[in-house]
Amino acid sequence: ITAQSAERAALGAGAIVLDTICTDDGRREHEKIERIRHLRPDILLMAGGTDGGAKKNVIALAEVFLAANPKPRFGSTLKLPIIYAGNSEIFEEIERLLSPIAVVERVDNLRPTIESEALQSARERIHEFFLRHVMSHAPGYGKLMGWTPVPIVPTPSAVGDMVRGFAQSREMEVLAVDIGGATTDVFSVFKDRESGEFRFNRTVSANLGMSYSAANVLLSAGVESIIRWLPFRMDEGELKNIIMNKMLRPTSIPQTLRDLFVEHALCREALRLSFEHHKKLAVGLSGLKRSRGIADIFGDRQESSKLVDMKSLDLIIGSGGVLSHAPERKGSALMMIDAFEPEGVTFLSVDSIFMMPHLGVFSHVHAEDAHEILIKDCLIDLGCCVAPVYSGRLVGREIASVTVAGGKRYILQGGEFKVVEVDLDSGGELLIEPVHRSVDVGGGKGKSVSVHLQAGKHILYLDGRNRPLLFEESDEDRIEEQRKILNSLGITWKERS
Repeated sequence: ITAQSAERAALGAGAIVLDTICTDDGRREHEKIERIRHLRPDILLMAGGTDGGAKKNVIALAEVFLAANPKPRFGSTLKLPIIYAGNSEIFEEIERLLSPIAVVERVDNLRPTIESEALQSARERIHEFFLRHVMSHAPGYGKLMGWTPVPIVPTPSAVGDMVRGFAQSREMEVLAVDIGGATTDVFSVFKDRESGEFRFNRTVSANLGMSYSAANVLLSAGVESIIRWLPFRMDEGELKNIIMNKMLRPTSIPQTLRDLFVEHALCREALRLSFEHHKKLAVGLSGLKRSRGIADIFGDRQESSKLVDMKSLDLIIGSGGVLSHAPERKGSALMMIDAFEPEGVTFLSVDSIFMMPHLGVFSHVHAEDAHEILIKDCLIDLGCCVAPVYSGRLVGREIASVTVAGGKRYILQGGEFKVVEVDLDSGGELLIEPVHRSVDVGGGKGKSVSVHLQAGKHILYLDGRNRPLLFEESDEDRIEEQRKILNSLGITWKERS
C-alpha cells in the first residue's frame, strides 16, 4: 500500500524509479541487499507505516539499507541522501540506525492514515535533493545557477506542472506524453470517481525512447509487434539493422520512407508500453474501506480503483520530436490513436515547438500568460477521434452515425477507419449516435454523445476498429489493412520497382 504512494511521490517529482523494495515483495534479504548495491541510486525514498502504526517492518527495511550501504554515484566521500516519509514516531530510531551511511531527512508521512495520502512534502524534498546532490555535480551547473533568479526545474516536472495547471483550469481530463530519445514521460489528469477530485499522475519509462533506448523498445515489444504497423514486408534482420543504427547514431533522422515508417512503428510501441506502465500506477488509494456491491461478489472490483478511463478522456497531447516534427500532422494523430486506443470522443493536439517545459517554469511566475501562450502558440489541434466500442459480431456492419453541425451525416462500420475533414463557418455540435444498443460511443451503451466544435476546419478520425485493436493474421491482409488506413490519411505507399 505505502509502496504505491512512494512511487507516485517519486514519479510526480520527476524522478526515475529504479526499483521498489518492500518487506513482502518476495525477495530474500540478501537479494535485496545485492540489488540496492547494484543500482547505486542518487536518492533513496523510505516510507512505511501510518503515524502511530506499524514499526517493526519499517525498522527491518532500514536494516536492509544499512547492510547494503549503497554508495552514491557522485563523490566517493559523500553520503547517500535518504528521505524518510514514514511513521513519524520512529524517525529518531531510523536516523540513528542509518546516519553512519547516509544523510537522513524527514518529511511528512506519505500515508498518515490508511485513508489519506500526502505526497507534496516528499516531492518537494526529492526535487531539492536532486538539485543539491545530483545536478550540483553536472558541468556548468554552478554558472547556470548564477544566470537565473528563479529555481531550476527538471523538464518532466515543468511539463507536469503545465499539464496539471491546464487541465485544472479547464476542468478537463487530459492525457499527455513526452517521448524522447532515452525516456518517455506520461502525464494524466483524471477525475477520481469516488472522491470527485481531479488526480494528477506522472510516470517515466526510463528505457523506452526513440534513439538511445530504441533497442530496448525492440526488446520489450518484440519484432512482430513493431512489424505489424508497417505497410510493407520487412524481415527481422532489416528491422533490427535500422533500429540498431538509430541507437548508434541517435541524432540521425530517417533517410527513406521505409526508415520513417519503422520509426513511427517504434514510436507506437514505445508509447503503448509507456502507457501500460502508467495505467498500473495511476490508481486510487489502496487499503480504503469501501462498501461492498455486486462487483465485489463476482470479483470484478479491484482493491485500487483505476483512474484512467479512456471513455471520459477529453484531450490527448503529444510532445517530442517524432510527434512534433512528423512530416504529416495526421500521421502524429494516427500514432497516438494506435498507441493509446482512445474510446468515445477524444480531441488530439501536439506541442508543435516543444515549448511546454519552458511554459511550465513560466507558469510559476505568470500562470495566465503561460496558459494563453500554450493555447495560442504551442498546441496545434490535430482533430477529433471518434471510436465506438462494440461486440466483435458487428464487424462489417453499421455501428454509429456521425452528424456535423446538423448537416452532413457519416456512417461508420465496424472495422472501418476513415478520415473526414469539415469546415464550419460557425460553431456547431458533433453528434455521435450508436446504431445498435450494444455500441458505446462514450456515454454508455446505446446512448448518444454530443460535443461542441468551434468555427474553422476540423479533422475527424472515425475509428471503427474496436478496442483492443486486432490485426489480420496473414501478412498480406495486415499490410493491406495498414495501407487502407494510410490512404484514408492521404498517404499512398508504393513499393519501388
